[in-house]
Amino acid sequence: MEFIKMHGLGNDFVIINSLTNTTPITDYVQLAVRVCNRNFGVGADGLVVLLPSDKAHVTMRIFNPDGSEAEMCGNATRCVARYLYEKEIVKEQLITISTLAGLIITEVIVDGLTVKNIKVNMGSPRLKPEEIPTTLSGNPEVINQSIEINGQHFAVTCVSMGNPHCIIYVEDLVEVPLEKWGPLVEKASVFPAYTNVEFVQVINKSTVKVKVWERGAGATLACGTGACAVAVAGVLNGKNNRDVEVILPGGSLHIKWSKQDNMVYMTGAAEYVFEGNLLNKLTKG
Repeated sequence: MEFIKMHGLGNDFVIINSLTNTTPITDYVQLAVRVCNRNFGVGADGLVVLLPSDKAHVTMRIFNPDGSEAEMCGNATRCVARYLYEKEIVKEQLITISTLAGLIITEVIVDGLTVKNIKVNMGSPRLKPEEIPTTLSGNPEVINQSIEINGQHFAVTCVSMGNPHCIIYVEDLVEVPLEKWGPLVEKASVFPAYTNVEFVQVINKSTVKVKVWERGAGATLACGTGACAVAVAGVLNGKNNRDVEVILPGGSLHIKWSKQDNMVYMTGAAEYVFEGNLLNKLTKG
């Protein structure tokens, strides 16, 4: 089974093109667990499978290293858009991708024959507690609400970008015990579907720094939906502008929450790592 490995700011994915791949996949969950393993597999933050769609150019399904399926992934959409365009699977610069979170529109930005960046319309943020989902009560949103988890107090803002995010502001990211706080918040009882967690340090109104703990994946170098959620949360809390640079451990994303159409736009890079073939012991167990 052929695959390609790509990354968006270090958030890496194994992409399998099932539009053309002749090897059928019978168990996405086990394949994701095996392939994403960094010691015994290819190693990745997620397995991306491309499938036919009757309403978009392609359907994207993404599975975390623990086998759970994510509704959406911003970094993966940029990688998929570049792959589809440069492999001439889709010859248009505007590429539509169907996900569990809905239809995503991507734009391949080129300079001559070179792909420079990928711009993604990530849709409108969902802010009602039941849309995230969280059992925390919002009026009507959960903004800077104090909660206690296992004796630890956090002030949280909750945003869904097709998948759930919990944003927590801190004075200094260096002081954040990510491996302790991340899973604590991710699986807190107030998040029935679990949640992604972003710890944010505000530099100024135009720049924020973020550390990410991803649901089902753990600490990652970047999270596209997380960067979008952080930008939205910053506006709701009066901490950043609608146009903001989000600095993640793997690099920066430009995020704009448009006042005109309420859409969140993400612009950033997507890079190739390598191509290869999966052996039977990985695909079949």
